Amino acid sequence: MRPRTLDEILGQDHLLGPGKLLRRTIESDRLTSLILYGPPGTGKTTLALVISGMTEANFVSINAVLSNVAEMRKIQEDARRLRRNSGRRTVLFIDEIHRFNKAQQDILMPDVEHGGIILIGATTENPSFSIRGPLLSRSLVCELKPLAEAHVVSLLERALADTDRGFGTTGVVAAPEALAHLAAQCAGDARRALNALEIGMLTTPPLEDGVIHFDLKAAEESCQKKMVQYDWDGDFHYDTISAFIKSLRGSDVDAALYWLAKMIYAGEDPRFIVRRLLIFASEDIGNADPQALVLASGGMQALEFVGMPEGRIILSQLVSYLALAPKSNASIMAIDSALNDVKEQKVEQVPPHLRDAHYPGAKKMGHGEGYIYPHNNPHGKIDQIYLPRVASYYKPRQSGFEKELFSRLQNLKRRYSKPPSSQV
Repeated sequence: MRPRTLDEILGQDHLLGPGKLLRRTIESDRLTSLILYGPPGTGKTTLALVISGMTEANFVSINAVLSNVAEMRKIQEDARRLRRNSGRRTVLFIDEIHRFNKAQQDILMPDVEHGGIILIGATTENPSFSIRGPLLSRSLVCELKPLAEAHVVSLLERALADTDRGFGTTGVVAAPEALAHLAAQCAGDARRALNALEIGMLTTPPLEDGVIHFDLKAAEESCQKKMVQYDWDGDFHYDTISAFIKSLRGSDVDAALYWLAKMIYAGEDPRFIVRRLLIFASEDIGNADPQALVLASGGMQALEFVGMPEGRIILSQLVSYLALAPKSNASIMAIDSALNDVKEQKVEQVPPHLRDAHYPGAKKMGHGEGYIYPHNNPHGKIDQIYLPRVASYYKPRQSGFEKELFSRLQNLKRRYSKPPSSQV
């Protein structure tokens, strides 16, 4: 049931709709090199095959998993010979092009640059990370989107009605709710939906009237677990954790729990999740709620002890607490500001009165001389220099417990605003 024309391809109107650049390029047979990027089952290979039927150029298709340098060299030689003899160019479709290493991708560069080969690469990986920069700069990158459920239902209905390649001659009757279930479960993957329909049709016995009734129960059995597009080192992984952290930062507890559920369902390592929560507890909450880091640390230990699937409850408790906690980024701003001073400004030496005086000969060098022990003061604070320069790194927010810290800091600054000159 693979689409054979541009009009049969559904769900990619942003690329193939009337008047869109890619459609105009294909229909005018003025192809440029393309990188087709998107999740499985969205039509990358299909689009390449449709192009092969519409172009006057020679079309060659390979898979990066199975190909090698020798095959690539032969394709290039054939393409050069064809262009010399007839003027025809070669369109080279490379499925899973992200599987090619740096050297293999570099082999393509001379022919792509001179126009002898028009490259069409298909990849499920972000091309910004998986495709060499020189190839990207000479290619039009087209991102294919997951199909909407309505488009998947249309594809399933097309398969049921098609008498040539589909089930049009089988007399099957499919319940609308069954098709809707497949469309929802496949998460925008047309191939998965069609495979589920096929296995369901082939394993459902006809009734006495000879008609196969594909109902909701049959659909549920043929696609038992909903597919969630996710990877552990690519865009789905990083985009989901980004949405998760930003939802926590924005105090949207329900959104944070949804992204947590998606990661758990997809099989994300719970230790990765709790590690990010530990960072969040300091980076985005900090001293606005000092218990956040304590709870995150306790959640990490509890998760290691309990494991999954019960660990999901611990993660849920932790996420809900962190999402609703008062927020402050004063801690990360403070250390980054101090690090910037160390990097960009004069590096300060430790003042003599603060240096270690617990070894023989230290006193002869004046180490520790003039240091005043703060606990000898009733207030526990002594007016002495701890840093030669004037600096203000930690700036607590008026949020949560940091209100109290802000007040303490202001009181200290008012009481001890002028360090003694004898220690300068």
